[in-house]
Amino acid sequence: MRAIHPFHGGVHLAEHKTESTGTAIGWMSLLPRYVVPLSQHIGQPAIPVVKPGDRVLRGQMIGRPTGTISTAVHAPTSGIVSAVEMHPVAHPSGLTGLCVVIESDGADRAVEMSGIDWRNLDPAEVQAHVRDLGLAGLGGAVFPSAIKLQRGNAARIPTLILNGSECEPWITCDDMLMRERADATLRGAAMMRHLLGADTVLVGIEDNKPQAIAAMTEAARQAPFPVEIVAVPTLYPSGGAKQLTRLLTGLDNPTGKLSTEIGVQVFNVGTAYSMYRALELGEPMISRVVTVTGHVPRPGNFEARIGTPLRDLLAAAGGDLPGTTGHIIGGPMMGFDLDDARAPVVKAVNCIIAKRVEQFPPAAPAMPCIRCGQCAQACPAELQPFELYWYAKAKDFEKTRRYNLFDCIECGCCSYVCPSHIPLVDYYRFAKSEIRAHELDAQASQAARERHDFRTFRLEREKREKAEKLAQKATTRLDSGAVAEDDPAAAKKKAILQAAIERAAKAKVATTPQNTDNLSPTVQREIDAIEARRQAAPDDAAATGRQPTEAP
Repeated sequence: MRAIHPFHGGVHLAEHKTESTGTAIGWMSLLPRYVVPLSQHIGQPAIPVVKPGDRVLRGQMIGRPTGTISTAVHAPTSGIVSAVEMHPVAHPSGLTGLCVVIESDGADRAVEMSGIDWRNLDPAEVQAHVRDLGLAGLGGAVFPSAIKLQRGNAARIPTLILNGSECEPWITCDDMLMRERADATLRGAAMMRHLLGADTVLVGIEDNKPQAIAAMTEAARQAPFPVEIVAVPTLYPSGGAKQLTRLLTGLDNPTGKLSTEIGVQVFNVGTAYSMYRALELGEPMISRVVTVTGHVPRPGNFEARIGTPLRDLLAAAGGDLPGTTGHIIGGPMMGFDLDDARAPVVKAVNCIIAKRVEQFPPAAPAMPCIRCGQCAQACPAELQPFELYWYAKAKDFEKTRRYNLFDCIECGCCSYVCPSHIPLVDYYRFAKSEIRAHELDAQASQAARERHDFRTFRLEREKREKAEKLAQKATTRLDSGAVAEDDPAAAKKKAILQAAIERAAKAKVATTPQNTDNLSPTVQREIDAIEARRQAAPDDAAATGRQPTEAP
């Protein structure tokens, strides 16, 4: 038997599990309309690849993944796209999201689906297939599965953990899935094991689920690979990835590190089941098991198609009973209040609880912190919640970072045990959102700075290149004379010009007085007189305004 390594803190909660486990998983009938959000996962939302008026088939991609962290979205049934528009979605913010609205044609025709040879394909090809089939984690974080199947810089990830703890009250979808579909779940685990290169496969299940433990143990005996089913103590939040890793392996995930850096990867059991259907059958993630419980006539679990309006899911359990005060998506510890029941089922929706005041009374007013330290004793991440609260309230976000705010898993243990009823998790979420906003602003400023620096560099480069081109042209002109000497046409032209210069020089010589040596005195006097008159002629012409004429 594997040793259990307890984690720090945790709380014991009223379970409320039996209310929804009395019947088998139900299948919802086909609805006339489905509303499929394009953002159902961590990362970039899918981009719509259909438009109003398009006819689609069940399993057809209607949203293409974009960016590194993303995954595809598919049509839950056949029909006609009536709109691609903003619509209420199940989100803590209560905001709307871009959705594809499909009017069902009632035929439920599907695209051709077939599995792949995942054992012999390159892992990158299998990961691309997983991405295109829209697989994302079904345990709450909804992280795209294709990313988690990558080994990163490691040659392999030695340990694969399947998370079947389902530690939060009221939620039983994983429990029922393991009871009824244990064999298919472990087949999906075999695919994950192959892609990660894992030697050890562990399935952690809280010991308050004896039927699920029995079913998974029987499936493990027949599995063609070694897998160990481990019952862990029922203590919230044993289903946290870090907490379950410690329980099963004794390993702690250091601050700021991924679990793969300590040789472990964790997947939800529901994700493993979807992996089997995707790779073995070629079926995209178009449905999931959802718990419907609380103040309804027939609590249970239902296989609901993605895009099913939550009010229709509630109707499948008999609808709200009188006295219902609202609805929670998820569990009472980490879930959130639903603002609009028209919001659809998405991959992250594992449970919807109809509230009544006796079970979910209004929150008591917050009182000042009395420094009792109960929150620190309960924190499974071994943080100091009261100090984080003070720094978050004072907006000293740098101090919250130093006290490892981002190690907080927002489980709510601190708020649950606080005698002053302080909503501590709300302060931590506020601080995280503010830090992320500041980081985004800093990234935007850095990007603007880089754009400005690049523009300055570009302008200087263009100026330099222009100067270099002008200098090159000047050098070319200076060198053109030397180049012309080798040009026959230029040489001929130069020779003609030289000949003309020589003829002009000869003509000048011809007009110079000849035989002026040994002249008689009489001839010399006549020549001197003629020369004197010729030199005096310009002065006379200037005085009289007449043109000079040569004397006879």
